[in-house]
Amino acid sequence: MTTSAFPLPDEFNAASYFIDRHINEGRGEKIAIECEERRVTYRQLLEAVNKVGNALTGAGVRIEERVFLLLLDTPEFAACFFGAIKMGAVAVPVNTLLKPADYEFLLNNSRARVAIVSASLLPQLHAIPSEKLLYLQKIIIVGESERPGMPGFQAQSFDSWIGNASASLECARTSKDDAALWLFSSGSTGRPKGCVHLQHDMVVCTERYARGILNVTESDRFFSVAKLFFAYGLGNGLYFSLAVGATSILLPGPPKPQTVFDVVERYRPTLFFSVPSNYAKLLAHLADNAPAPDFSSVRHAVSAGECLPAAIFHRFKERFGVEILDAIGSTEALHMFIANRPGAVKPGSSGTIIPGFEARIVDENSLSVATGEMGDLIIKTDAACASYWNQHERTKDTISGQWLRTGDRYYQDSDGYFWYAGRSDDMLKVSGTWVSPVEVENHLMEHPDVQEAAVVGRKDEDGLVKTVACVVLRNERLGSPDVALELQRFILERLPVFKRPHRIDFFSELPKTATGKLQRYKLR
Repeated sequence: MTTSAFPLPDEFNAASYFIDRHINEGRGEKIAIECEERRVTYRQLLEAVNKVGNALTGAGVRIEERVFLLLLDTPEFAACFFGAIKMGAVAVPVNTLLKPADYEFLLNNSRARVAIVSASLLPQLHAIPSEKLLYLQKIIIVGESERPGMPGFQAQSFDSWIGNASASLECARTSKDDAALWLFSSGSTGRPKGCVHLQHDMVVCTERYARGILNVTESDRFFSVAKLFFAYGLGNGLYFSLAVGATSILLPGPPKPQTVFDVVERYRPTLFFSVPSNYAKLLAHLADNAPAPDFSSVRHAVSAGECLPAAIFHRFKERFGVEILDAIGSTEALHMFIANRPGAVKPGSSGTIIPGFEARIVDENSLSVATGEMGDLIIKTDAACASYWNQHERTKDTISGQWLRTGDRYYQDSDGYFWYAGRSDDMLKVSGTWVSPVEVENHLMEHPDVQEAAVVGRKDEDGLVKTVACVVLRNERLGSPDVALELQRFILERLPVFKRPHRIDFFSELPKTATGKLQRYKLR
């Protein structure tokens, strides 16, 4: 498939498609974003995008230079994301749940000279010694901060930074094949990889999935539990809505079950996007005899990030009267490539290939397997990233011509539905986020009492994968709940909370082959 299915000119800037055209099409006064008490019209969003673009130009940012975005889900995210793209720079939104060491790597890897940061997240950057940040020069702070500055860097509030900038801006003369954004994908060693996405990629995902499968329209109201820094959340919560002139409902804080219920009942979304673990939490939050919150406004609920167990599908439909459409996408593919259709769901499956894309299940020789046989899933989509930034060998391992290796094991039934069968490597998908077992194991091994450690995924009572650390202690020390809590605290000091093992089991020894290779399948 190519973008010729919906022709784009060679000179194309994504901001023209998602932002600029709405004024000429008469949507200037329509609400584009609702966020807590704030309501932002399409005209106000356009002006904010233009101001950010002009402010970045004034700061010396050049075409294809990266702009680092460490931002909560607020209207400023939208303004900064598309402001950077519109003036020709590359928007780099990053995970808001990481540790200072992670941000040090991401800032240096992207070589961003300008970082735009939500005030509540600024302490994560304060914890990085300034001499370790090799390229960063200027920090723009969104919101009120107790420590507005950082030694060695220019710091300025967002409002003052854009205050004198012009509200008019022409799109940079970029190509449809120029870089527009990076999204970081976790690797098997835990070191993130920058997926370089092009100006046309978001258009492909919009046309193929949002319009083609969900039939989104201007009257829709989008609410995504998955945050905007995720590839999944970025489409659901921002650019799908902007593509059709609809309304995005943003939640800056954590998606706790009661908060999600309150947002649904107050803002009445028509499209609800979440991950399986959050659907399970919503169900668990309600007592069996409690009245269900009103989901009557929601015409489609969507799930991705990890496989949705059939049991959660049935329980959610029975409780809330809404069918969940499970699907699979990836950071490398930007959004969905296989999905269940409204009215044609097979619970437990990922669905069928989205028209315009292609998928194959292949063996170790890259030959297609027979129907019902398990193999490695490869896909073809024109939304695939162009490369991993500065990782030539990994790019070659993942992208072969027009085919993208997903790293997932699948089989396909006689009706064309795809069924997930695990990872080709040992990576785990937990609450929609990749976790590297090797990374967690390496940190556990730093504890003076740990002799060996292996991290695996086990399914809980809802069929969702949870991380379990299998630990052998030194000197034949016995494990206990206190030791388990100590090890979890130890990990939390070194890794983001979503990488902490959900439980820790103690062993006298770990199962291994005759050659000493760990047998993870026995621990699972």
